Amino acid sequence: MAKDKLTGSEIVLKVLAEEGTEVVFGYPGGAVLPIYDALFKQKTIRHILVRQEGGAVHAAEGFARSTGKVGVVLVTSGPGATNSVTGLTDALMDSIPLVCLTGQVPTHLIGNDAFQEADTTGITRPCTKHNYLVKSVDDLARQVHEAIYVATHGRPGPVVVDLPKDVLQALADHGPAPRREAHKSYRPQTRGKQDAIDRAMDLIAAAKRPIFYTGGGVINSGPRASRLLGELVRKTGYPITNTLMGLGAYPATDRQFLGMLGMHGTYEANLAMYHCDVMVCIGARFDDRVTGKISEFSPHSKKIHVDIDPSSINKNVLVDLPIVGDCATVLAQMLKRWDEKKYRPDTKALAKWWQSIDGWRKRNCLAYEHSGTVIKPQYALERLQALTAGKDVYFTTEVGQHQMWAAQFLKFDRPNRWMTSGGLGTMGYGLPAAIGVQVAHPKALVIDVAGEASILMNIQELSTAAQYRMPVKVFILNNQYMGMVRQWQELLHGGRYSESYMASLPDFVKLAESFHGVGLIAEKPSDVDGVIAEMLKVDRFVIADIRVDQTENCFPMIPSGAAHNQMLLGPADKAARPISEEGMVLV
Repeated sequence: MAKDKLTGSEIVLKVLAEEGTEVVFGYPGGAVLPIYDALFKQKTIRHILVRQEGGAVHAAEGFARSTGKVGVVLVTSGPGATNSVTGLTDALMDSIPLVCLTGQVPTHLIGNDAFQEADTTGITRPCTKHNYLVKSVDDLARQVHEAIYVATHGRPGPVVVDLPKDVLQALADHGPAPRREAHKSYRPQTRGKQDAIDRAMDLIAAAKRPIFYTGGGVINSGPRASRLLGELVRKTGYPITNTLMGLGAYPATDRQFLGMLGMHGTYEANLAMYHCDVMVCIGARFDDRVTGKISEFSPHSKKIHVDIDPSSINKNVLVDLPIVGDCATVLAQMLKRWDEKKYRPDTKALAKWWQSIDGWRKRNCLAYEHSGTVIKPQYALERLQALTAGKDVYFTTEVGQHQMWAAQFLKFDRPNRWMTSGGLGTMGYGLPAAIGVQVAHPKALVIDVAGEASILMNIQELSTAAQYRMPVKVFILNNQYMGMVRQWQELLHGGRYSESYMASLPDFVKLAESFHGVGLIAEKPSDVDGVIAEMLKVDRFVIADIRVDQTENCFPMIPSGAAHNQMLLGPADKAARPISEEGMVLV
């Protein structure tokens, strides 16, 4: 077949199209103008113009996380590339598949401190899965194809392709897409070793106090992984908890689900983890916000760890049985072995275990004091959950107290409906991520649960929502503080509220209107339902300013460095202390 002579820019777009790319999030600049000129001449790939490059990466994260597809970003050289670093680090921590195309000065100027030059590959090496500096147009197609392969295979992550301007302008032949084959050197192990599967299922079947602990890796593995996880959990009858990133991997409304685990996880999930005798970790990496004090993390258990990333095995917590493989593949192997061996759980022991768990559940750790005059943030989220039930809804969050309350009070029965910044905790993530989700799901309801401090980090992206008529809803729990900072200052720093009060907040209603959207406000509990109903009815972007209790703290809370049985359960708890084991039925 005859090859066409194309510019490097045209080759980039042709490769993206061959890989199934539908949308690119970006911001133009001198070094990438050849690509923007090529974009103008084609109709295959849609471009979403953001207002800052960091917003472009977060939008691509939202797109990728809600679809399972690779998110693609296009930024210029120098400050365009450096503005993307926070988003790239966020995607690396949370295993989000991204390809970030960065402009670069012409090859003969690299190293000369040319205008808008930065050592992009050097800067991004620690915060990407891999990166490339393309030095020849003849290598361009292969390296862009490879970048997408690397981003989406194994543990997903961000990949940077740095594109000098002269490479984008040079001409080269480009034939049909190369045949899809495994990479020559990067071939992640997807199937667990059978002897490890066999030993794992022996341990699981013999457990007296088991728990499944699952994370974002299950969601990254695709919908099949969530289905298989549900099948295994129901066959065993065992309890299950999710990490912050794993919410939705297992239905939150199912009785076997104990709620989120970790620093702001539920009483029952944390105590079940502390007292279990077999812990099955699938697609999670033992983050410090989950484990607390490492030496006292799940101290009585045999630990099984399933992860596609071998570097995550024994990195933070030493495990008894590692299984390297893709979550969906390994879960299928586990189910097959369970059925072949006709395993059955120890029903007597399991009944006692559930008796203990149900005793802990009776503490109702998410209970809060209702108020007739002041909106409690928990109440606002309970009403948001109730009034969106049954709708095709996707939630993003900013970072802070509101994020943890959202994780506690919103119920996710399906994967890919919850987008939040977990590992890096990036303020300003939620709004651009919501825009990326809305691009991917134009008919769906997309809600960013926000704090008034975090939303200001990328508030300029309201202009993007307005330009593309995206009906994103921003639900601000406005307590006029950097809430999580204030909470830590109250509990751990003697109430010295150093620089945590937001004394000059904008009028969010007028701000929304200035960006051609709709602003709403709720100041007392009786306002909340009406504001939510109006927010859902409006076919434009909305900012709902929910004025919540300024002094409310997020509980339960495990102070940093404490163990799971040292939770603070409410305002009366002033310091971490071991929780009574009352109700624990030892088998």
